[in-house]
Amino acid sequence: MELIFEGIKQAFLLLIHGDPQVVRVALLSITVSGVATGISLLLGIPFGSMLGLNKFPGRSIVISLVNTGMGAPPVVVGLIVFIFLWRNGGPLGFLHMLYTPSAMVVAQIIISLPIVAGFTMATIQQLDPKLRLQILALGASRFQLVWLLLKEARLPLLAAVMAGFGAVISEVGASMMVGGSIVGRTEILTTGIVGSVSAGDFAFAIALSVILMILIYLVNLVLTTIQQRNKTR
Repeated sequence: MELIFEGIKQAFLLLIHGDPQVVRVALLSITVSGVATGISLLLGIPFGSMLGLNKFPGRSIVISLVNTGMGAPPVVVGLIVFIFLWRNGGPLGFLHMLYTPSAMVVAQIIISLPIVAGFTMATIQQLDPKLRLQILALGASRFQLVWLLLKEARLPLLAAVMAGFGAVISEVGASMMVGGSIVGRTEILTTGIVGSVSAGDFAFAIALSVILMILIYLVNLVLTTIQQRNKTR
């Protein structure tokens, strides 16, 4: 118990004093996961909408792949990205992205994209089918139809944002495999926790854990506040 309290105490001291290492690691975590989540939203919402609104041959296979991706182990995703970016024989090795924040973003996009697409598809499917017919009867284009349906489902879609961000900000396997957790370059909060434990610095590991949980809570607090405020209107 003493170790836990010491870790929590150290976490707040590091935050109050603005420890450069902690600030750097936290900012990189926010940047990598924020960019990955943003790109996942740009790709996943249209893709999920397409799956929710259209019927086509092989649709069930695509949906099954999306559902499988929602539960894909991050370490497997990291392995796949590592093989593609491997400098000695990988198809994309010429890009020299391995062990960079960019590689971590790619891995986290693959993790969060199925989650965003799956949540979006489920949200669209739960809307009243009569709403779609009513919008089309008013002469709306296909783009306007999708936009209005997404606007109607904006509150449940915030859950997709929370789920997507939560999945990538807390994963460690993929980021460590493709980023290498290089101090000063690719070390983020989760990989920093693993590295601190391996080095026997349990207090610092607990401190990073506390900071990570505070960060996740603050992001979800903001999104939940927006969701509940709009819901009461």
